[in-house]
Amino acid sequence: MHVQLFLLAALLQAAQGDARRAAAAPAAYAVPAAGVPLSLARERAARISGLRYEVSLHIPADPSTRIRGEEVVRFTLSDASRPLALDFQPGAESVLDVDVGGRPANYDVANGHIVLPPRWLKRGENALRIRFLAGDAPLNRTAEYLYTLFVPARASAALPVFDQPDLKARFTLTLEVPKDWRIVANAPERDRLDGDSTTTVSFAETEPIPTYLFAFVAGKWSVETAQRGGRTLRMFHREKDATKVARNRDAIFDLVDRSIDYMERYTGIPFPFAKYDFVLVPSFQFGGMEHPGAILFNASSLMLDESATQNQKLGRASVIAHETAHMWFGDLVTMRWFDDVWMKEVFANFMAAKIVNPSFADVDHELRFLLAHYPSAYEVDRTAGTHPIRQELANLDEAGQLYGAIIYQKAPIVMRQLERLVGEAAFREGVGEYLAAHRYGNATWADLIAALGRHTRENLTAWSRVWVEEGGRPTIRVTLTRDARGRIASLALTQADPAGRGRRWVQPVALTLVYDKRTVRVPVRLDRALVDVPAVRGLAAPDLVLPNGDGRAYGRIVLTPEDRAALLRRLPDLPTPLLRGAAWLDLHDALLDGQVEPAAFGALALRALERESDEQLTQRILADLDDVFWRFLAPPERAALAPRLEDTLWRLLGRASTTSARAAYFAALRSTATTPGTLDRLTRIWAGEMTIDGLPLAEQDLMSLALQLAVRGRPDTDSILAAEERRIHDPDRRARLAFLRPALSADPAVRDAWFDALRRPENRQHEPWVAEGLAYLNHPLRAEHAERYIRPALEMLEEIRRTGDIFFPKRWMDATLSGHSSPAAAETVRRFLAERPDYPPRLRQIVLQSADELFRAARLSAAGTAEP
Repeated sequence: MHVQLFLLAALLQAAQGDARRAAAAPAAYAVPAAGVPLSLARERAARISGLRYEVSLHIPADPSTRIRGEEVVRFTLSDASRPLALDFQPGAESVLDVDVGGRPANYDVANGHIVLPPRWLKRGENALRIRFLAGDAPLNRTAEYLYTLFVPARASAALPVFDQPDLKARFTLTLEVPKDWRIVANAPERDRLDGDSTTTVSFAETEPIPTYLFAFVAGKWSVETAQRGGRTLRMFHREKDATKVARNRDAIFDLVDRSIDYMERYTGIPFPFAKYDFVLVPSFQFGGMEHPGAILFNASSLMLDESATQNQKLGRASVIAHETAHMWFGDLVTMRWFDDVWMKEVFANFMAAKIVNPSFADVDHELRFLLAHYPSAYEVDRTAGTHPIRQELANLDEAGQLYGAIIYQKAPIVMRQLERLVGEAAFREGVGEYLAAHRYGNATWADLIAALGRHTRENLTAWSRVWVEEGGRPTIRVTLTRDARGRIASLALTQADPAGRGRRWVQPVALTLVYDKRTVRVPVRLDRALVDVPAVRGLAAPDLVLPNGDGRAYGRIVLTPEDRAALLRRLPDLPTPLLRGAAWLDLHDALLDGQVEPAAFGALALRALERESDEQLTQRILADLDDVFWRFLAPPERAALAPRLEDTLWRLLGRASTTSARAAYFAALRSTATTPGTLDRLTRIWAGEMTIDGLPLAEQDLMSLALQLAVRGRPDTDSILAAEERRIHDPDRRARLAFLRPALSADPAVRDAWFDALRRPENRQHEPWVAEGLAYLNHPLRAEHAERYIRPALEMLEEIRRTGDIFFPKRWMDATLSGHSSPAAAETVRRFLAERPDYPPRLRQIVLQSADELFRAARLSAAGTAEP
């Protein structure tokens, strides 16, 4: 249809819709509140069954032109005496008309709902036909492609639906798109009709899925196909480097196949959906999204460069395993309400660890689990903004704020504790029973606890209350006394509830005594406020006591002053990477608590890097060293450490035996470089005048190097960025750099203008680009000028929550505060919160989480270190 004819038809339909809305009885019933209140969700779930959607959309190539749609909604209604509300956020002007049983119906549109009076409903089977203009917010449209992202309750921002997870439905989709576009959706393609300029594709009906998993992708994509395990796998991507595609494709397909095979064997349930297609989206907002039949991944996480580190390879395997596990946990069995959203995420991460391990036989997977989960979980759980794993939720419009490290990182730790408590075999059996009982349906945490409870005598309800339904972590200490001969007279573990509520976290602990030539590990069940350890009485007093020798205990482990001093001397000498890793996390907590001087921690990090043989732990040390260097060292201390830091990194880079290790050292050097000599060498590497033996630098590596050089404020900043933009071949990376350039400008006025432009939602469309630009804007080297951005960024947070995807509010605040450590910056955040006693609680949590290290660094800056 020509645009003019479409607009005329739309105007006529809108006029008819206005008349039908006007004819509806005014105020005859209460219109539901905005969003999806829990009361509305329960009322609809009790009335509606047999739900089906038939969706047809006409997608123009021009992303500024609205998408027109038609939808038939079929369902069985048990009670037709009350009005029925569908969710549709775009509003009345986007509803063209509604027919019921072939007759034009009266309806009302308010608060993001289309409400039908009872006269248009009947008990039994109903069919509504709705013509509408689709909302753009969750469609992620560009001139060359679009992809839907409806989690957690954003399907109704585009389409009229019952947007709640426990109204699973079967979807049938028909799309009309520009002729040169490719399409992928949840179900297999059924029919295709090519016109002169468009192609119309119809897809088969899906299995029952919730609205947040309904998905389609359309645009200019390349496709790779492979056969694995008797199944056809398809990978859609936009990577232009054929060599890069060839280098990665088989590894990606193999990881998908292994993940499917493991999940089928573990659960005893065959792959529950019709196909496994996946799309590599440039600068995707998430790591991945588990739409069955149309899984989305962040392209950079899967399409790795030759210089990829071990952690990047592990990360790729993990994200593929995570999204594949979701096919069973979340897709086959879905939580009833988003207060249990953590269940699908915890199982996906928990199973991912099991899936990935066999593919990396040379990796210490206990250390991998420790480093992948504990630091991120602690980053939230140590803050004043922490929260329980399972959170109450009154309205789905707040569901996006439930996500974060507590769900993704703490919950797998807790699930592993549960598996150990119940027993691995019993745990697997209970999980299998849970999946079989609720397949293609919905379930709750209580349903899973009941299934597992049939296989253990442990009080899982009491265990869950502390670990799952309340937030925080215990404070764990060791008390040791010596007898007259210098031997252990008594040793006890204590745990305390920092909230003062007397809670007790039941968990196994591997108490470890460290001597000069040996270690002694003693298993302890920590289930009371004080647990005596009689097994060690009479042993020689150790040089060091570590309560977490196997890296599994969860809590703030407070070391004695003597043990902290011993660790600062001896940590690189501890015998195993796992013990060194657990001790490193304990010492890092001590740094944040003001018990270890930042300069001493930085010096230890450099000594540890010289000795460390495990690449995972090396990368953890490098990350914490970067944080200490920029956040906790005063400028004079930073300047004093910089030459030694850079010399160490250059030396380690030169002697590294693997490409992965070289890449890790080079990334650290790129991030922390400040001296003129190193910056000159890096500039020559960027310009191609120098190379690094054994480290090929891809387009992405050189772009990152250019960005880091630019933020240093060198005189040639603008010319470096302009030259980098010209030499980038990939159009998506080129667009990203063009977006970021003003945030890196040497001119403060240009940077100010870039930030001011973010006030308009259309300039925040590419959320990963925005977060990256904010981080450069607030880089520590520009922190003094950037303090002016903190207050307005805080003031925008409520709108960011309304308009952004689920992770964006936290990423917005993290990027804004990432480079700041001054008391003035900390005071800006505190004053903002103090002035708003009624500020939304979950947004307050986000601010407190993101500001925690700022508060700690400012406190150390103002007062020095102090024993708490």
